Amino acid sequence: MHLETFITSALMVLIATSLAVALFKHFGLGSILGLLVAGIAVGPYTGGPYVTENVEDVRHFTELGVVLLLFLIGLEMKPAKLWAMRREVFGLGLLQILVSGAVIGLYFSMFEPNWAAALLIGMTFALSSTAMVLQMLQESGEITSRHGSASFAILLMQDLAIVPLLAIVPILSTTGQLSEVPVWQQVATVFGMLALIGVFGRYVLPVALDQLSRRGNKEGFLLVVLLAVFLAAWTMHYAGISMALGAFIMGMLLSSSNYRIQVQALIEPYKGMLMSLFFVAVGMSIDIAALGEQPGLFIQHIIVIIALKFAVLIGLSMAFGFNRDKAMRIALLLSQSGEFGFVLFGSAKALQVISDETFVLAVGVISVSMAITPLMMKAADTVNKVSNRRKPVKPSKADEIELPSDNKTGRVVIGGFGRVGYTVATLLKARGVPFIAFDTNPNHVTKGQELDMPVYYGDVGDAHLLEAAHLREASLVVMTIDHTPSALRAIHHTRTDYPNVPIISRAKDLEACHSLQEAGATHAFPEAMESSLHLGGETLKMINVREHEVEALLDEVRNAGYQPLVTDTQEVK
Repeated sequence: MHLETFITSALMVLIATSLAVALFKHFGLGSILGLLVAGIAVGPYTGGPYVTENVEDVRHFTELGVVLLLFLIGLEMKPAKLWAMRREVFGLGLLQILVSGAVIGLYFSMFEPNWAAALLIGMTFALSSTAMVLQMLQESGEITSRHGSASFAILLMQDLAIVPLLAIVPILSTTGQLSEVPVWQQVATVFGMLALIGVFGRYVLPVALDQLSRRGNKEGFLLVVLLAVFLAAWTMHYAGISMALGAFIMGMLLSSSNYRIQVQALIEPYKGMLMSLFFVAVGMSIDIAALGEQPGLFIQHIIVIIALKFAVLIGLSMAFGFNRDKAMRIALLLSQSGEFGFVLFGSAKALQVISDETFVLAVGVISVSMAITPLMMKAADTVNKVSNRRKPVKPSKADEIELPSDNKTGRVVIGGFGRVGYTVATLLKARGVPFIAFDTNPNHVTKGQELDMPVYYGDVGDAHLLEAAHLREASLVVMTIDHTPSALRAIHHTRTDYPNVPIISRAKDLEACHSLQEAGATHAFPEAMESSLHLGGETLKMINVREHEVEALLDEVRNAGYQPLVTDTQEVK
């Protein structure tokens, strides 16, 4: 039965994904495998009710999730970090493609009469899944680790390799070309599109975001950011390059912006939704009946491809200075085939470089190899836990090195960078205490940046911003916002999602102080009361009352909730 109504299809996908993700997460297998299985269940090849027959169209749309994922990675990847990875990108990454492609191509030469077609198949299977690997690294918190950075470097080189591989397909075809554009014109187009991204991301976008933030136009802010991401993706697609690579470049251009963390907070929910749908679409691509016609050959291809890539990656990683455990983790992460294989094999099929049967088999190998990657990682983690109990492994010097990153652990998060926030930040900076501050006033942000302080544009009442700021790892939150409703919203989100992080807050008066404490603030200090206490304390000291007695009296008033300073009906004014 084909369910044609959108709401019914959406409901079917949500039921399948909710149940599958909950079940697989419960057994420690991760959400990705659950999404892939859910895709198989609602796909058109299972014999039961399905969402749509146009799986390829769904997959193309959900690839926007990969675009947003690479954009967010770019936000964290400043040019200096990318330069530090050049050895892994152009050394390890390039060798992985060439060696893996050659040995897999040699294997497929036993099944393909045309050696050139076999080599193209090998090079295509040498590519790994950018979407899956980066998602797994983010979920496990390994994206900035040494092996995580190396895996990302290899994936980046694989994205760059899409261009020459797509160019090779028409050359191998005897039926014609996908494009008759001269090579020089294609090269000029690539450089022209890169220049367009650079100009827009470096000069146009920051000005637009600055103007929108000054006017408090949140909807316009989000739409302009999305425009920038998809414009970069479209330009690279137009030039014949991976859309995700264009989004990565745009993100990297914004990596030093004051708006970086707020942009990350705005994009994260859309990325999560589209990435989930992408894995569902990959699951829907698995034609179980067609693969069942040659089950032995299908399973053989999967085992051989994964084994060959695994062996090549371990050998190359160890040659580049990784110890055995880290090299094995890189190999496990990248041994599956990738989503760009759908594009390459689709082009090869259209130009009759490969047969329809080979195409169906290749799509199945890509999808299933992606599906079993979480299982292999889970098995490897179990084995590592057992082996580490028996014999601790000393890491090599190369494995102890990580890419430079901001210190997020134990820092103080300041909400608001007005007069009070500036004072708190100045004191923390003087004592060498790490902190990060957010404010929705671009003038305050600019002032902080001019003083060489980590001040960023952002609304601390946004739960996604708090997550992007790694609030879970903070030692303290200081709320200096003078707008009580905004402070209440921010404290509520913080206390709900991060119950162990202490919060101290500024309050306008005693009533606001009580409201903030009810919302979850550990301590709240009313400005008027504190000013009065300070003035009264100095008065006592100047008439020769002992300092420790004055401090004891002030502490007694604070511990009593400032009630001694209040009449039965109102605050003393």
